[in-house]
Amino acid sequence: MRTFGILALAASLTTTSAQALQGFNYGSIFSNNAPITGGDYERLFNTAKQLTGTSGGFTSARLFTTIQAGTPNSPTEAIAAADATQTKLLLGIFLSSTDEVFNNELTALRSAISQYGQRLVDLVVGISVGSEDLYRISPTGILNKSNPGEGPDAVVRRINAVRQALAGTVLSGTPIGHVDTWTAYVNSSNAAVITACDFIGVDAYPYFQNTQANSIDNGESLFFDAYDATVAVAQGKPVWITETGWPVSGPTENQAVPSTQNAETYWDRVGCRVFGNVNTFWYTLQDASPDTPSPSFGVVGSTLSNTPLYDLSCPQGSSSSSSSAGSSTPSSDAASSAAGASNPPPDRGTSATPAPGGPGSNGGSSGSTAVENTVPPTVQTVMTYVTVTTCPVTVTSGSETKTSMATSTVSVTSTHANTLLTVASPPSGPSPSSTPGACPASLAGDFEFPHLIVPVDKNQPATALGTSYNGLVSPTVSSLFNFDFPPSLAGRTCSLVFLFPTREKLQTSNYTLSGTGGINFERLPLDQPADSATTFNNQPWANATVGTIPDLQAGNNYVIGSGICFAGLRVGYKVSATGSLALDYFQDYNPEPIGLYISVC
Repeated sequence: MRTFGILALAASLTTTSAQALQGFNYGSIFSNNAPITGGDYERLFNTAKQLTGTSGGFTSARLFTTIQAGTPNSPTEAIAAADATQTKLLLGIFLSSTDEVFNNELTALRSAISQYGQRLVDLVVGISVGSEDLYRISPTGILNKSNPGEGPDAVVRRINAVRQALAGTVLSGTPIGHVDTWTAYVNSSNAAVITACDFIGVDAYPYFQNTQANSIDNGESLFFDAYDATVAVAQGKPVWITETGWPVSGPTENQAVPSTQNAETYWDRVGCRVFGNVNTFWYTLQDASPDTPSPSFGVVGSTLSNTPLYDLSCPQGSSSSSSSAGSSTPSSDAASSAAGASNPPPDRGTSATPAPGGPGSNGGSSGSTAVENTVPPTVQTVMTYVTVTTCPVTVTSGSETKTSMATSTVSVTSTHANTLLTVASPPSGPSPSSTPGACPASLAGDFEFPHLIVPVDKNQPATALGTSYNGLVSPTVSSLFNFDFPPSLAGRTCSLVFLFPTREKLQTSNYTLSGTGGINFERLPLDQPADSATTFNNQPWANATVGTIPDLQAGNNYVIGSGICFAGLRVGYKVSATGSLALDYFQDYNPEPIGLYISVC
């Protein structure tokens, strides 16, 4: 079993008396849209406590909304059920909708405080303001047709509104956080959300990481890579696991096969490592009542029962079956001290379509047993790469088109965000031209050329080399390209393309090429393009790998990555050489065009 340095460090810092939360996600309606009532919640909570093989450990529940389904703003009846069953609650506030819906959430929260008073202090362990809102506002979320999301400023504003609503009440000391995909957190443009939180909840589903090697054998490493990446940017805040799981049935996602056997394996390798050590809310207790979704993640079937679909007892020696304080497992501060924790512990309501973080990512309704019009994602989901990145690159050479897979390795500390120019999925059929979302690797249609090119040299780290007409990459020099996406491109598809004809086809340009190797393409943060004063030392951190040309050859045009256009934004890209390759060319769109462009379709 792998040892994870960050997690082991967190474990060494946590007191052995801390009791981590352990529970499931619960929505507000059943899969037939019928509201879940207080009596239903009681049966669900009691079933979770009595699940065979769990030793009564599942005594907490995460909710996606504080509003009772079927009412405009009445408090959820899950609170009464939690009171009756002594179940701890992570309350949810749904965000990505109108101000009226958010205000209704606040009304329900205030009413709950008035109705239950001091009893809430012992029941409510935290309040999550939003669920995967940052992901859903990203280009990847938009491409996957997720529900409307919220930008970081809006999320912070509403976190502060919840704090204000709780001021002077019995819940004034309750930890307030936000739940999102791990890819959203490692995007530096979302750092203000982390700053505003007392804790952050992370959703991570290796099953949906279908652009990577995501078989069940890699599920453990993909999950903990995601968790470690989140901890690394968490600013010392506790990181709670708010959604993860493996489906028992449904479609195969790349190498990830749903089955009860694989769900049990994931439970053993991931769940049993974090249960009792990290505040964890598994997805999910039951999602097949009365109808079975696809994929289905429930640990019990369509009939609510204490007998699970697979063995939930943890193998001897796993962290949850041992109380050894010395184990190198993720750790968690006690729920009661989450707001003041200084050391990090060890990646859905009212909306319809789940986001790529997982099947319950869209807010208050989907969750254990309840799904509010949710349809699990059937397209590429997490498009962020940790450790191994496999990016399809479409190459056009003469009349021949082919797709190759380029692999690169990055460390957890340089994990990339999910708001990248989305890399196209591998083609499902034999023809690379069927690659979804790709525009032509040419300037035959609409295109954008770079408005700024700035080289940076690690051998002259403090020197601003200024603007250039040339693209230059070598073992020591990278070039930063700025593109201005007009607002008129809203809703259209953009492909980052690199055109590299043979010299004899050039009329007004030229290039020099030496060495062997390829070119790597990364996107800069959306709010940090390059400028003429950019140096190697002060260059923006490239936070999204778009793709790699593993072996650059003249006479080829390359589609590096495709996705929804960044309409109305100025976006920077970093272009770097791999191996010993050195290329210096004059960027020119006259026949024959050469260089880096945005192809629009």
